[in-house]
Parts: sequence; C-alpha cells; structure tokens
Amino acid sequence: MRIGVLGGGSWATAIVKILSENNVRINWWMRSKDDIDFIRKNHRNPRYLSSALLNIDKITPLNDVKAVIADSKYIVLAVPSAFITDVFDKLAPTVFKDKIIVSAIKGMILEENVLVTEYVEKKFNVPADKLLTIAGPCHAEEVAQERQAYLTIGGDENEGDKFAKLLRGHYIKCRTNPDLNGIQYCAVIKNVVAVACGMARGLNYGDNFQAVLVSNAVQEAKKFLDKAYPLEERDINASAYLGDLLVTSYSQFSRNRTFGNMVGRGYTVKSAQIEMGMVAEGYYAVKGLYDVTKKHKVDMPIIKAVYNTLYEKISPAIEFRILKDSLQ
Repeated sequence: MRIGVLGGGSWATAIVKILSENNVRINWWMRSKDDIDFIRKNHRNPRYLSSALLNIDKITPLNDVKAVIADSKYIVLAVPSAFITDVFDKLAPTVFKDKIIVSAIKGMILEENVLVTEYVEKKFNVPADKLLTIAGPCHAEEVAQERQAYLTIGGDENEGDKFAKLLRGHYIKCRTNPDLNGIQYCAVIKNVVAVACGMARGLNYGDNFQAVLVSNAVQEAKKFLDKAYPLEERDINASAYLGDLLVTSYSQFSRNRTFGNMVGRGYTVKSAQIEMGMVAEGYYAVKGLYDVTKKHKVDMPIIKAVYNTLYEKISPAIEFRILKDSLQ
C-alpha cells in the first residue's frame, strides 16, 4: 500500500517525514523537477523544511500527479487552497474512485466558497465516508525538530483510525473525531484569527488585547459552527479546535500571524506576500469565510475586520479601533 502526497510545501514535507519514518511507502507529487532531483540526491526538500532529513528509501518523488494518484490508496491533499483547482481541473471525474482522500489543507476553495472535502465530494463523487482531514496544533517546523505534537483525523472514525495508525510515532500522537466539517471550518477560522493577532501586534496592541481577541475568536467560532454545522457532542475546547487556534495565533512559526503583523505595520498585502515568500492561508480564507458567514447570518466581528482590511483596503488601525469596542 502506498500513500500519495500532493504538494511540495512545509506541511506536505512534514507529513512525508512522519509517514516515511513509520515505514509507509509514499508517492510524493510536486511540480518542480529540480526539487525532485534535489530530494532524490540529498534526501531533503531544498525549499521548505530543509532541515528535515527524509527517509528516501520509502519515498518516490514524481511530477506526474495522475501517476501518483493511480498508484496510491490514500491521497493526501497538501497544496495551498488557492491553487488546488489548478491541479484538480486536469483530472478525470473518476480519478479518485476507490481512494481515501485526506485533506491537509486548512483553507477553502475560493471559487466555490466550500470546504476542500465538500468540493472533492461534489466534483469527483467521492463517498462521504472516504473523506478525511488532518487537523490539530502541529507546526511543520516542530515536526522537523521532532517535538511532541498532537494530530486529529476528522471524518469517518473507521477510516480515520486506519490512517491515524500510520501517523502515530514517538513524537506524534493522533486521535480521531467524526466532526469532519466542524474541524475544517475551525482550521479556516483560526488562520484568519492568526492574521488578526498579527495585525494587533503590528499595531502595537499588547498581550491583554491579544488574550481578549483570542477568547472572543473562540466564541465566534463556536457561534458559527453551532449555526452552520450543529453537533451536540462537539467540544470547542478540544485540541483540534481551540489548540489549533492557540498555536496559530501565538506561535513564532505562524505564517498567518507574521503576515498580519506586516500588514499591521504598514506593508501592503502584495509586499508582505513577496517578502514572506510563503503562502498565508488566512489571506485567501477570509474572503470565502466572510461570504459564508453572511450566508448563514452569523455576526463575526473579527473576521469582518480582517476582511475589510485585506479586501476593502480599509486601514487596519481604523478597523481595530472599531473592533476593540465590540470585544468583551
């Protein structure tokens, strides 16, 4: 059995590292032939997480996405959400027949304003019990350092447990949770909240404000999930929800927080993206998320403030002066 991983970024590299260390055979797709040649020769990704030594005996890097999918039972999606349709548009409607799809993308499909698994289910007619997601407070940089991390596999618990067993190791704990949509939306929300936390820091708001901002964000997330995807047994304080939000909001490794900080300090969106050289999912996520909150008629002031700053070009200083009066 082989697992196909689509994407060549930090999170894709971290997942490949975890699986290959557990002696799982991996077909790894990325666009760059130069990167593939480098990985084969040096056992490292030259662009992302380059400190992580990879078990190349278990890895087959390829730039043929169709070949990777055809030869794999599980397909892990780790391409930034803004680019996933570019990959999928080239695929046949039956390409995922009899496959298990695992979304490691913490974003939305922009053209559709839907979750990644919702998009895959509709476009490729994948059964709901064959759709999973990887969530939890787990930065790729700490995976490279083999620091203790906790993951949650959302979706069908039978299929989820099979995949979770492939990830578990001496520094990776992994559990399952049936709340496929709730976990994914919380991952989208936390990226936007991290952008807000970065903006607040860039605007010179202190730790007191950050704490209130995050606690309000948790309540906003709960309000949205209860309205859009009600579920009696959902525990918003679990690591797949709150834990992921906290680490993304506070960690030095958070790209979304870094991006927000730069915008708060006066960078334009474009200049911040160029200087970072990496994708901040929160920038793309907030557009779709804002539209979805309007559809479900849920008031989320933090999401609105980030949206207005990034897409309506309103000064972050003005937006945060308005936002601070709505926080409790």
